Order: sequence, then structure tokens, then C-alpha cells
Amino acid sequence: MFETISRATRSGLRQREQRRQGLTVVFAAFCLSVAFPSASSATHEADHRFTVEGFVCGSDAKGIANTDVLVKDTKISYGQIVKTDGDGYYKATFHLHNDNLGDPLLVEAKGEQQNHKVQFDPKDLESERKVQIHFGAGCVHDINGPPVWLWWGLGGTAAVVAGAVGVKRIVKARRKQGQKRGKAQGKRKS
Repeated sequence: MFETISRATRSGLRQREQRRQGLTVVFAAFCLSVAFPSASSATHEADHRFTVEGFVCGSDAKGIANTDVLVKDTKISYGQIVKTDGDGYYKATFHLHNDNLGDPLLVEAKGEQQNHKVQFDPKDLESERKVQIHFGAGCVHDINGPPVWLWWGLGGTAAVVAGAVGVKRIVKARRKQGQKRGKAQGKRKS
């Protein structure tokens, strides 16, 4: 009986500890959103969001994964360091307003720096405000376009269809030739 009570007590203590840890995580997330409002609110309306995205490539024209990319609005001294994904793609989102138009923008990757300006149409409150900045050569993809596998699939399908149509025409042409030969041989026998 004593063992049953102690198991129940241990189970209750574990549940309280898990609740306490959950509340700690929620509290930490709240504190971070208050401390860094530009990062947490940048995902809201398009007219308050500015995105910098692109690819980082090596000399072999392949994307470099897990590379740090610094993106910084130097006028307001706010920046982010983001990492590239497996294809070398990175994306940093800022909370900017119309008065940030023309702010100097510094983007750095692989020790290479590029200076740009924040550019967008301040009258357009609907469209995404973004710029693409790439490092290296040869691995630039259309980020908003269809994936490469789709093009390969469509190309393969087109090749199969063209091949089937070609084979069908060849078979049809040979049948006609065979029929003509048969008719010609039939006329000779008579």
C-alpha cells in the first residue's frame, strides 16, 4: 500500500513539473515577443513587412547549406542572422513602414557584402514588399516559380506522348504499306 501511495505522489509531482515547464515556455515566448516586436509582428500585414531572400552558392554553382547570412537595415540598426537551407536559400523578414523607404540595407554572406536600399511602392499596401539578393553564381532559382521536378515531369510526359504518337504513326504507315503490297500481289495472281 505504501508503494502505491508513493507512485501516485511521484506521478502528481511529474504532472506539476510538466505544467510548470509549459508555463515557463509560454512566458518566455511572451517575453521575447515583447522584447523584439519587430521580429514577432513582421508576419502581419504586407505594408508592415519587408522580406530579403535569395541563394548563397559556391563556385560549383550549388547552394551552400547552413551558411550564416546577415541582413541589416543600417539606418535603424536592426538586423538578423539567418541560415541557408539545403538548397542555399535564405529568408529574413523585417517589420518596416513607409518611412523606411530608401534605408540602407546591408546583406553579408561568405565574407562578401552587398549594399542595397529598401525599395518598394509605398502606395501599394497589398503586394509583398521584398527583394532578392544572391551570392555566388549559377544556383539562382525562381523562388515563386514551380519546382524543378515539375518541369522534369512535364518534359518526361511530353517525351512519352510524342514517342507514343510517333510509334502509332509508324505502325499505321507500315500497315498501309502491307495492305498496298497485298492488293498489288492479289492483282498479279489474277
